[in-house]
Amino acid sequence: MKKPWVKKLFLVFGILFGLILIANFALNIWLKTQLPDYIKKNTAYKVSYKKLEVDLATGNIFATAIKVESKTTKNTQVLGLQGTVDTLEISRFGIFDAVFNEKISTTDLFLASPNLNITLADAKDKKTGKKKNPVSFENIRISNGKITVFKPTKEKFISVQNLNLIVENLHTTDEIVDNQLPVVFDSYHLRGENFFFQPNKLYQLTIAKVTTKDGQMSVNNFILKPLLSFDDFKKNFPEEKQLFQFIIPQMSFSDIVLKKNKVSLSKAVFIDPQFLVYTNKVAAQKKEKKPFNFELDVKIINFVNASAQILKPDRSHLLQAKKINFNVDNFVFNKETSQETIPVHYKDFKFSGEDILLAANDYIHVKNILINPKKGVFNHISLSNLQTKSDVKVNQIAFNINEWKIQDKKLNFDVKDVLINKISGVYKLSGVGGVKKKTTYSGIHFPIIIRNINVKNSDFTLDKGNQPIAFKQLNAQVNNVEISPKKNNSGLAVKINDYHLSATDFSYKTKFYLMTAGDLNLSKNKALITNFAMKPLVSRAQFIKMIPVENDLYDLKFAQITATGNWDFFSENKSIVANSVIISNANANIFRSKIPADDPKIKPLYSKMLRSIDIPMFIDDFYLKNSYLEYEEDTQKSDGPGKLTFSNFNMHVHNLNSGKIKGKPTEVKIKIDCSFLNASPLSVNWNFNTADQSDRFRIAGRSTGIPARSVNAFIVPYMNVSATGTIQEMLFDFTGNPKGLGGTFKLKHKDLKIAVLDKQTKEKKNLLSAVANVFIKSTSDKFPESVVVEGVERDPTKSFFNMFWKGVEDGLKKTLIGANIAKTEKTVKNTIQTVKEVKKSVKDVKQELKPSTKSDSKSEDQQKEKGFMKGVFKKKEKSDNP
Repeated sequence: MKKPWVKKLFLVFGILFGLILIANFALNIWLKTQLPDYIKKNTAYKVSYKKLEVDLATGNIFATAIKVESKTTKNTQVLGLQGTVDTLEISRFGIFDAVFNEKISTTDLFLASPNLNITLADAKDKKTGKKKNPVSFENIRISNGKITVFKPTKEKFISVQNLNLIVENLHTTDEIVDNQLPVVFDSYHLRGENFFFQPNKLYQLTIAKVTTKDGQMSVNNFILKPLLSFDDFKKNFPEEKQLFQFIIPQMSFSDIVLKKNKVSLSKAVFIDPQFLVYTNKVAAQKKEKKPFNFELDVKIINFVNASAQILKPDRSHLLQAKKINFNVDNFVFNKETSQETIPVHYKDFKFSGEDILLAANDYIHVKNILINPKKGVFNHISLSNLQTKSDVKVNQIAFNINEWKIQDKKLNFDVKDVLINKISGVYKLSGVGGVKKKTTYSGIHFPIIIRNINVKNSDFTLDKGNQPIAFKQLNAQVNNVEISPKKNNSGLAVKINDYHLSATDFSYKTKFYLMTAGDLNLSKNKALITNFAMKPLVSRAQFIKMIPVENDLYDLKFAQITATGNWDFFSENKSIVANSVIISNANANIFRSKIPADDPKIKPLYSKMLRSIDIPMFIDDFYLKNSYLEYEEDTQKSDGPGKLTFSNFNMHVHNLNSGKIKGKPTEVKIKIDCSFLNASPLSVNWNFNTADQSDRFRIAGRSTGIPARSVNAFIVPYMNVSATGTIQEMLFDFTGNPKGLGGTFKLKHKDLKIAVLDKQTKEKKNLLSAVANVFIKSTSDKFPESVVVEGVERDPTKSFFNMFWKGVEDGLKKTLIGANIAKTEKTVKNTIQTVKEVKKSVKDVKQELKPSTKSDSKSEDQQKEKGFMKGVFKKKEKSDNP
C-alpha cells in the first residue's frame, strides 16, 4: 500500500505537467495569432511567418517562411533587419534572458535560406559607453544564406552569398579587447561565395569562394584592393606610409583553432599570391608602444609562386620579385618574440625567388636566389646606377651558416664561409659625405663571426671621386672575420685574423697619376708587388698650370716590392709591424718647377712627419736596392730643367717608426750608398729620433772623384754656368733642428774653374768668367782644412733638403773663396757691375760712330757723349779741329 505523501507527490507532478501542457498549448496559440502584432507594437520590427512552434519545457523554437523588416530605417540605435528566412530552428532558447535581460541566448541556431540585410546598431551602454552584445549562440548552422551587413552609416560592411555555415561551441566577447579575438570556436564548416568586406574608407576585400572539408579551408580569389588611387591616397592620407593591394587566387588553411588571444593552424598555403605596396614619403613618427599579447602559431606556412612589388612615391620600383617560394616550419609569433630583433621564431625555412629587383640607391637585380637557415645562394647579380654610371656583375654569391639563432633576445650569427665568384665591372661611389649618425645594435649579439670569405676570378674596379682602383684576375681569401660596433657607435669595426689577396694586374688612378702593378700578392705576413709604376697622366706644362703652388711631379718604376712582418689594416687598432721592406730596381724621376708660387705651409722635418702618422708603425729594415734616382728643377729664368742623378742607389733605413709602439726603439738610422751624377761614389749616414720633440738630426757623408763637368747638367740650364776640373773629395758632417744646421765641410779639388755662359747662345762670356775665376781657389792645398758651417737658417716653408743644400753651399763658399765671404762677394758683384757698364758704353759708342743716312740726321742728341769713355772721344774731336 502506497504511502499518502507519495500519492500527493504524483498529484503535484501531474498538475504541474498539465499546467505546462496547457501553457505550452496556449503560448503556441498566442504566438500564432498575437505575436506578430505584439512584436510590431513593442519592438522596432515587423515580423510575419507561416508557422511558429515554441516548447517552453525545452526552449526549442521552430518557424517557417519568416519575413522581418524594421519599422523605420532612421533609428541607428537599434539593429536594422530586412529580409526572409525559410526555416528557423532554435534549441534551448533562454526565455528568461530574453524577457528580463533583453539578451538572446541559445544553444543551437539554424537558419535555412536566410536572405537578410542587416544594419548594425550604433547603440552604446549609457553607463559604460561600451557596445553591448545582445546575441549569444553556442552552435550556429546556416544553409544557403545570403547576408549583407551595413554600417550604421548605411555603408556596405560585409556580404556573402550561398553561405553554408556550421560553428560549434562559439564564444564571443562582450566588448572589444586589444590583442584578443572577438570570436572563438571549437570546430567549423564553411562554404560561401562572393564574400565582401569593407572595414574602412581605404580598403575593400572580396573573396570569390570559401569552402571547408575535413578541417581544411580553401579560399579562392582573395582580393584586397584600395578604394583610392595612389594620388588621392597621398592627398587624403598624408600621414599613412603605405597603401596595399593583395591578390591571392588560392589559399588554404588546415585545422584552425581559436582560443582567446591565440590562433593556431597546422598549415597555411598561398598559391600565386601577388603583393603590391605603394610607399608614401612620410617622416617617421614616434608611436607609443602598446603591450602586445597576441599569439600566432602555424606549423607550416607555404607561399607558392608569389610575386611582390613595392613602389616608390614616384611609382618607380623599390622592390620587385617574381616566382617567390617561401616555406616556414613551426612559425611562432607572440609577446616574447615581438620584443626581439627577428620578431618570430621558427624551426626551419626555405626561400627561393627569381628576377629579384631592389632599387634603393643602386639598381640591384638577382636572377635567382635560394636561402635557408644553413645556406644561401644568389646567382647572376647585376648592380647598376645611372647617376654614377656604375655597372657591376657577380656570377654568384654563396654562403654557409654554422649558427643563426635568437638567444637572450639577440640575434647570433656564425657564418661558416662566403663565396663571391667572378665580379666584373665598375662601381662608382658617390663620394657625398654627411654627418655620421650613431647607430645602436642592441638586437644583435657581437661579434658576428665569418670563418672564411673567398673572392674568385674577378675583374673589378672601384671608383671614388674619379679615382678608380682596378683589379684583374683578383682572388682573395679572408679567414676569421669578426664584426663588432665601434666604441663611439659610429659604425662597425672589422677584425681579420688572416687573409691572402692576389691579382695579375692592378691599377689606381688619381688626378695626376696612374699607378699599376703586374702581380700583386698580399697577406697578413707577406707582400709581393712586381712591375709597379706610377706614371704622370699630364705633361709637365699641364702640371704646372694645374697646381696652385709648387709641387713635385713623380715618374716611378719599381721592379719588385717585398715585405715580411705582421700588419693590420682592418681593425680599429690598425698597425704596421714589418721585419723588412725591400724595393728593388727602382727608377724614379722627380720634377719640380719653381714657376708656381711658393707653398707657404710650414714643412715639418722627417722625424715629425713620421711621428704624425696615426697608425703605430715599426719597420726593422727598409731597403731601396740597385735603383736610379733623378731630380730635375727649373725656374722662369732657366733654359730647361737642371738635373741631378743618383745611380746604383742603395739605401738602408733601420728602425723606421712612428714612435707609437711601446718597447720599440725610436732612433731612425739611414745609410745611403750611390753614384752621384753617374760618376762619383757618395755615402751618407743620417740619423734622427721620432721620440725627440725637438726634431734634432745628424747627416754626414763623403763623395770622391767628382768631375766638375758632371754637375753641368744641373748648373748650365739652372745657373748659366759651366765648370771644369775635379772635386777629389767632399766631406760634410751637419747637425741641426727645425731652425737650422751647422757642422763641418771639407773639399779637396783640382783645377776647378767656371765659365759664365750667355743665357741665349750658351757661349762663354770671357770677361765675366775671368773675373769670377780670380776669386776662386782653383786647387786646394795638399791637406785642406775643414771649414765650419754655422748660422745656416732654415726657411720653414722649404724642405729639409733645401736647408741641407744651403749648408753645402755655405761650405763651398768658405772653401773656394775664403773666410771673408761677404767682402769677396761684394767685390765680385761690384766688378761684374763695372764690366756690365763698360760693355754698355762700348755699345753706345759703336752706335754713335755709325754714318748717318740723312743730311739733317745730326742733332744735339746724336752728338751727346755718354758713359765713362766720354773724355776719350772729346780729346779726339779737339785733335781733328785745331
